[in-house]
Amino acid sequence: MWKEFLWVFVGGGVGSVVRYGITLLTQYLNWQKFPYNTLIVNTIGAFLIGLFFGMYQEPATRNKLIIVTGFLGGFTTFSAFSYETFVLAQKSMLLAVLNVLANVCLTLLLVWLGYKLTS
Repeated sequence: MWKEFLWVFVGGGVGSVVRYGITLLTQYLNWQKFPYNTLIVNTIGAFLIGLFFGMYQEPATRNKLIIVTGFLGGFTTFSAFSYETFVLAQKSMLLAVLNVLANVCLTLLLVWLGYKLTS
């Protein structure tokens, strides 16, 4: 079992470093009037999670742990949200819409609450 944690750890570390690299690149290109770094990371992550969930249907294989849980988990959590919403939409559009609304509204509310508690 410790090997599985190691695979996630390695993938997550690489994903975080790549995300930071994209942030530095957008700063270097002076793309700071809009959060392009987040948009780039989230769109790439959503595409990659779609690819890899299609490729790795079986449970926790080493590749899935490194790439999906680790790398994409460190790179972006938005890709998991997008994939889960996609799966819900195939079953129930209402559940998919509720998932989007709940995630967006609750996270914005909690960002505001956290900010208010510390400022």
